[in-house]
Order: sequence, then C-alpha cells, then structure tokens
Amino acid sequence: MESSTKRRLLLTARIALALCVLTPTLIHAADDDHGQRHEREFRVRSATFKNDSVLPISTIHNIIQNGSNACSVDGSPGGNESPELSWTHAPSRTRSFVVIAYDVTAAFTHWGIYNISPAATGLPANAGIAGSTYGEQISNDFGDLSYDGPCPPKTLMPFVHQYVFTVYALDIELQLFSASADFPAGAETLYHALIEAGRHGHVLETAQITGLYSAVPGQ
Repeated sequence: MESSTKRRLLLTARIALALCVLTPTLIHAADDDHGQRHEREFRVRSATFKNDSVLPISTIHNIIQNGSNACSVDGSPGGNESPELSWTHAPSRTRSFVVIAYDVTAAFTHWGIYNISPAATGLPANAGIAGSTYGEQISNDFGDLSYDGPCPPKTLMPFVHQYVFTVYALDIELQLFSASADFPAGAETLYHALIEAGRHGHVLETAQITGLYSAVPGQ
C-alpha cells in the first residue's frame, strides 16, 4: 500500500508538471465582426456524454465480482467502450494527435493513444479496443493495451471521480523508444514524451472534456 501511494503521488506530481509544460501560450486573433473568437479555438466534444456530466454505462469497466459488475451502481454490465470524441479547429501545423483518459481523483490512467493521423477530426466510440488502428496505444494502469473504463472504489471517498479526456495537437509524431513487445510503453513513458515535446514547443494546443462517475448509489 505504501509503495502504491508513493507511486500515485509521484505520478500526480508528474502530471502537474506535464500540465505546466504542455499548456501552450495561446495568442488568439482579435474578435471578428460577429464576436466569435471562441468558435475558432481548438475544442473537443463527445456525442457519448456532455462536459461535466455523468459517463454512461457504455464507457464503464466490467469487472465481475460475486457474479455482478463491481464497477456499476447496480451490478449491471459495463460496455467498457471508449467514448466518441470529435475535435475542431486543430492547428494547421498539426502532424499527430494524442488522446489520454485520466482519472484525476485517483491519479490513474485509463487510456493513452498517440500518433493519431493529423487528418483525424475525432475518434469513434470504442476506438480504444485492443489492436486499434486509429493510433498506437500505451499500457494503461490496469496493464492493458487498450481503453479500460471507470471503476472507482465503493469504499473510498470521494465517491465521485473526474475523468478528463485530453486531446493534444502536436507538430511531430512521438517516438516512444522504450516500447517493445515484451515491455510496452506505459503511461509514464507517454507523459515523459509529451513533457519533452512540450519543452521543445511541439505541443501546439490541447483541449479537454470531463466526465463524472461514481459506483455508489445516490452520488
């Protein structure tokens, strides 16, 4: 438990560093005649859920304990599918996208997919399936090379967790040199690559959407 706690604290610190390094300084053009500057900003949306709303059961993990799903409120099966994501107004110099799903409450990475085509304007639902052709996936904190949905513990507060889906637009493709068949790249490998890219100005812009979820009834 102690080593696990230290690991989470270290990862949380690294995420905080990544957010500082990776948040680009944006210089926006002046408002046009219709005052629609914000509509030209890099933004991400989802047809699966709205920002700051509860994630649907289709996105929730499916871990069976005593014959029922420990990740859902009533034990019903979870779809364990990554949500649909779509983004607009990506920088013209974009050469790849990265998508990360991160539980900020528990400091836990549920999904990481990188080197997504610069021509992409989003990802369909269930793009995080094992063997996805939409990009290269890292080993998440469950140890899977895929998306694994929320499964917050029912005995630890806070019960409601925040799941942030971040899209990074880069002007390069990432090379995760530590990745191999026997030792696939994990979340920390991807974060280090993004931090390094940010230090050299290769992270052009980021966009986020947040989902909420609790497995405890009434939360």
